[in-house]
This record gives sequence, structure tokens and C-alpha cells, in this order.
Amino acid sequence: MNNEKKGKRPAVDMGELHPTLIVGIGGSAGALNAYKALLDAMPSDTGMSFVIISHMNPTASSQLAKILSRHTKMTVMVASMAMLVLANHVYVIPPDSDLLIENYSFKVISPRSSRNKQIDVFFVSLAEAMGVRAIGIVLSGYDGDGTEGCKIIKANGGKTFAQDMSAEVDFMPLSAQASGCADFVMPLDKIPDKLKSLAVELKT
Repeated sequence: MNNEKKGKRPAVDMGELHPTLIVGIGGSAGALNAYKALLDAMPSDTGMSFVIISHMNPTASSQLAKILSRHTKMTVMVASMAMLVLANHVYVIPPDSDLLIENYSFKVISPRSSRNKQIDVFFVSLAEAMGVRAIGIVLSGYDGDGTEGCKIIKANGGKTFAQDMSAEVDFMPLSAQASGCADFVMPLDKIPDKLKSLAVELKT
């Protein structure tokens, strides 16, 4: 007898749940509008996962996931310890934490190790965990968080993006560009098509 006749559900293929790419998205000052615009432009069925690493006040209660859920049909949630990273989902870093990824699940370290280095910390972890399936995107913000992480993503075969001059605060994306580690510099509405083409290249 097969599983259906026995009344049992077929086993879930974890390969179908795993994303084709995990896209780390880093931002700071001025990035909220960038997150919204990027998700507005992103289809909800790409097979990718998106992880937003935002500089937040350590004591803040994050409303970011709730706000961003209005801009995508994908499920948006705050990442938590041992949470599985699923395709077609958006995850947001918890306040006062460093976020890592290992075997398609999150590791949360709280309190954070240092101020405004959360993007680098996640990008390095993403690069080591996912290799060519890692993507780093640096959006609006001050300082240079994300630049070192992009270098590691690129060194491990992944791809990196920096927001173009449309960034409200251009220090962070310009830092990534100046380091030579940004593979693509483009406006937010052009990024989804490029991500889809990168996913297709991985399958061929």
C-alpha cells in the first residue's frame, strides 16, 4: 500500500524547502524605504530566501517585520534560534543580536558583539555556509558595515550588490563599491531580475 492509501502524508522533500539562493540584505540609516522598494519589486515565488540585517537600537522592539509584511506576499518573520531558512520567506534580524546561518538554520547570539557590525557578521557566516548560493546586498546607511562581508562572499564564489546613487544615505553602498567587492551596482527595481538570472545560472 502506498502512503496515500494508508492515510499518511508523503514525506516532505527538504530540497524543495531549501532556497536556491540566500540573499542577505544589509542597511542602516535611510534603508527602510529601500527594503520596502526592494520587496515591492520582488516576486513572491523566486525560490530564494531573504534575510534583512538592519541596524537597530539594541533596546528597540522591532516592528520591521510587521511593516515589511505589507510590501510582499512572502511570509515575513523575525529570525530566531534554530529557525529553518525556507524558500520564499523574508527574515529580519532580532534587536541587539548577531545572526549567523548554519545548515539552513539560524543561530542567534545576543547581545551583539559590537555596534554596527551585524551585516559583516552575517555576510561572513552566509559566505561560509552557502558559497556560490550566497548573495549580499548593501543598501542605504552610514559607515562601512557590509563591505568586509561582501569581500568574503565574493571570495567564496557568491555575488554582491550595492545600491546605486538612489540610496538616501550613500556611505555604506559607496564603501562597498570603493573596495571593489560589489559585482553589481544598480537601482532597487533592477535587482530582482538580476537575482533571478543568477539563480538560473546556478541550475545550468
